Amino acid sequence: MGRNNVLSDALRSISNAERCGKREVIIHPSSKIIIQFLKVMQKHRYIDEFIKIEDHRSGKIVVKLLGRINKCRAISPRYDIKTKDSEKWISNILPSRQFGIIVLTTSNGILDHKEALFTKTGGKILGFFY
Repeated sequence: MGRNNVLSDALRSISNAERCGKREVIIHPSSKIIIQFLKVMQKHRYIDEFIKIEDHRSGKIVVKLLGRINKCRAISPRYDIKTKDSEKWISNILPSRQFGIIVLTTSNGILDHKEALFTKTGGKILGFFY
């Protein structure tokens, strides 16, 4: 039986490991979307580093945690966000305007909501973390 949402499983395992106080977590299976999502988290210093391990199956990712994540979730279904509606989504999902990141998939790649507002591009919501 296959998994329905690989990104959701990965973010849930990161959140559970943070809650338990672990310093690293192993995510499997690996995908390009998970790696891009982790790069956004790394850019905003919510995680330290991650290493992709190729095991000739579906791959694994070892993520080193910093203890800064309170909550990270995938949003399903992936709702469309227009640039004019982005403030509504930010206020609905994040606890405050200065705190947290929404990750979007756009025509320019996978971006956080601040970059998407700066480049004036809309997209679909992948998830959020704070």
